[in-house]
Amino acid sequence: MRFRLRMTLCIVMLLALAFGAGGTMLISVSFRESLDSERDIAVRSHRMLANTLVLANNISAQTDIEDLVSTLRQMDRQDAAPWSGLRLQQGERVLYASGSLPYPDTAAAEPGQCYIRLYANDGVGVLQVSGMLQVNSRDYLSLDAGYTVSHLYAVRQIQMDIFYRLLAAVVTVGAAVSWVLAMLLTRPLYQLGRVTRQIAGGNLASRANIRSGDEFEQLAADFNRMTDRVEEDIAALQDAMRRQEEFMGSFAHEMKTPMTSIIGYADLLRGQSLPPEDQQQAANYIFSEGQRLESLSLKLLDLLVMGKDEPEMRLASPQGLITSLVQMLRPSMAERDITLQCRCEPGQCRMEPDLVKSLVTNLIDNARKAMDGAGNIFVLSDMTDTGCRIRVVDNGRGMPASEVSRVTEAFYRVDKSRSRAQGGVGLGLALCQRIAKLHGGDISFQSAEGKGTIVTVTLNGGRGHE
Repeated sequence: MRFRLRMTLCIVMLLALAFGAGGTMLISVSFRESLDSERDIAVRSHRMLANTLVLANNISAQTDIEDLVSTLRQMDRQDAAPWSGLRLQQGERVLYASGSLPYPDTAAAEPGQCYIRLYANDGVGVLQVSGMLQVNSRDYLSLDAGYTVSHLYAVRQIQMDIFYRLLAAVVTVGAAVSWVLAMLLTRPLYQLGRVTRQIAGGNLASRANIRSGDEFEQLAADFNRMTDRVEEDIAALQDAMRRQEEFMGSFAHEMKTPMTSIIGYADLLRGQSLPPEDQQQAANYIFSEGQRLESLSLKLLDLLVMGKDEPEMRLASPQGLITSLVQMLRPSMAERDITLQCRCEPGQCRMEPDLVKSLVTNLIDNARKAMDGAGNIFVLSDMTDTGCRIRVVDNGRGMPASEVSRVTEAFYRVDKSRSRAQGGVGLGLALCQRIAKLHGGDISFQSAEGKGTIVTVTLNGGRGHE
């Protein structure tokens, strides 16, 4: 059963129960009060009748019962008499009777007291009031009077009929109103259900738009936040899958080119007699491509290892590390008419020196590859509150703005033909970013075509005591 229908049925049942119980109780209380009022009237009427007989016939001194019966008969013939029946008895002997009384037996009551009984059957009600009259010091007479209360039962039946019609109308109207209220109250749930089905069908952009100002609105907001997070996670997963596919495609391509050349030259050396110069050229090509595959495998291994192991941090001087590295690389740069210089602030911070040295070496090597001829490379470092900042500045070709966000992807190269000719495989900056992340830092790029590039690396391993 649907929640809306269950809510409607519950409201209707509560309404019917409350209205039915309240109406029945009200009618019952009204009937009892009316009946009590009729009892009081009957008792007063009976006492008035008895007192009238006493005063009119001086019962305490009267010995002629026939005169008493005659007086009672005259009073019974009056049109305004409130009773419906009278009976005067002396023991088992009935002296006078009129109308119909439901109880023939005489109630045991002391003189001056009344005994009341109610007879009701099929809407007919009679109150019978019985009492004793003392004729003389020896004789007692019983006086019974009946009073009709059938009109009370008729009124109660009319009230019940009206109540049943009202109850039916209230239940009908209440059911309609309850259905409308249940529909309004549960509408947010149906909206959430519709959005849920749309999301399950693949429409991740669907959102619940509920403005009820209550818990349903809060639930919808939480649901939308959850959906946003799910959509972001799915987008990130799809992006990761895309990057993985690109990685595998790039890796296969990088492996295919040198392997094809190695196999071709090896087959040529094995199957044919070549002049010494050609043999030397083929051997050199096989050797260079083998070195390239070795470099590729080592860098992939570094990425894999850094993705699993935490580096062992220790205090080191960025100034000393960078200065020694620049001095070592400066001769090879001079052969290409490239000036390599550094300016470093003294101090110590926590780092893994071998990883940081690999990071700076890759950045300098990338700056070298960005040179079409002579140029300048500057390596700068300064200390920060949480570690150090390293910048590598070159005046090479630079990069388009659209390429800057992708240069840290594995195997990605801005100029693929030029990078491959220079021996690059597109893993250097991916390694640099991984090393920066392991040190709690990040890497950023500022580049303009024809003006050069500034690479900034922040390392947040912590400062040491100087």
